[in-house]
Amino acid sequence: MLSEKMEEQLNEQINAEIFSGYLYYAMEAYFEDEDLTGFANWMHIQAQEELLHAQKFFDFINERGGRVKLDAIEKPQVDWDSPLQAFKDAYEHETKVTNRINKLYDLAVKEKDHATASFLKWFIDEQVEEEASADEIVNKLERIGDSGHGIFMFDSELGNRTLDTAEYADESE
Repeated sequence: MLSEKMEEQLNEQINAEIFSGYLYYAMEAYFEDEDLTGFANWMHIQAQEELLHAQKFFDFINERGGRVKLDAIEKPQVDWDSPLQAFKDAYEHETKVTNRINKLYDLAVKEKDHATASFLKWFIDEQVEEEASADEIVNKLERIGDSGHGIFMFDSELGNRTLDTAEYADESE
């Protein structure tokens, strides 16, 4: 059973994960408008992952006898000055998500809620990957600079990203 405080914080995390998906969809739309379909694809996959994260929290709250309470989703930014700025913002956003997950884990440990702490370990590991992925793209874009050819080549590379739903499958199935 979840404590009232833990349930509240997990519900806030559902909202944060849905906002993340919403933000990445906004970035996808920006890249589509810029005719950078590979960048748009990367963001589309990222948005889908975030919504899968929200679903994991949703399901966990229900499994632990809690009550899911959804809240309004904040409107995301819709324009960026460049692909680099969009990915810098994505990286910064992921660091904020990491901080939220870490605080949830700290609360679970403080409350001796071992099941929630165990559940959150997956997200802690996932955030390492999320930050590293966005940071790698930022670094590559910084090296590319204003090179149209470089952006075109990188756009093609990012278009190859696919969603791996296996990592989101319920282990009990």
